[in-house]
Amino acid sequence: MTDPNNAGGGGSLVLSFLKETLNFMFPECCCICGKLADADGRFAGYGKFCEDLTGKPSGLHICGKCLSSFAPYEPSRRWLLCLSNPYDDDPVPNLTLYMPMAYDGPVKSAIPAVKFGKKKELAGFLGCLLGSFMESDSVGADLIVPVPLSEARLKERGFNQAAELAKPAAAILKIPYAENVLLRTKNTNRQTELKGNLERIANVSGAFEASEDWDLKGLTVIVVDDVATTGFTLHEAAMALYDAGASKVLCVAFAGNRQVKNAEAF
Repeated sequence: MTDPNNAGGGGSLVLSFLKETLNFMFPECCCICGKLADADGRFAGYGKFCEDLTGKPSGLHICGKCLSSFAPYEPSRRWLLCLSNPYDDDPVPNLTLYMPMAYDGPVKSAIPAVKFGKKKELAGFLGCLLGSFMESDSVGADLIVPVPLSEARLKERGFNQAAELAKPAAAILKIPYAENVLLRTKNTNRQTELKGNLERIANVSGAFEASEDWDLKGLTVIVVDDVATTGFTLHEAAMALYDAGASKVLCVAFAGNRQVKNAEAF
């Protein structure tokens, strides 16, 4: 009996036919809205990038409607103050937040799908978008680091969504990426579950420190998270980097719903 895998061109045709038949019978669904994923053909370049970066295909399936909805803010609206409610005696009162997308539409479905649906492949795609936006705005630095999860949250989720965003962004920007620079020193509640600013400040106060294994003196560092609401989490992460000697820190979030612009870009 002939093995179709070793039957030259004929075997390849058989396998291709079987694959097309299965795709017809069991079409892939969009990982954001659940409808038919009719935009897979547009991901050839992304798939190649993903394979080069991770050594395996992206596994991403998305529909054209969701794909076309990932429209970023205008460049002038992407630069904001990190804290939505600045406070007196802030050691870094002009800390900058770069945030290219509104937390709305498909993005509002995509982020929870990553975090709670454990769709890691979608996080990689969002990271590529983030890196492309940052590249178009000429964002540069010496190092990119993600906001770390607690050990309990990391075990529950299986991956850090901020890290999955930061890695492809760093690759696109050609900036070194490091996952063990920031350490989380205490477990925190989800910021979205807390009502007032005082509760949110207390929740993340002192939650991070920089690893002693890294010399950050004089470096410009980008710290990445998925969503910015009040900005307290990114602010505390930046404070830990400054305390370790970083000369400049840019906070980056993929999305949020801020309106107040920073006076000047990073």
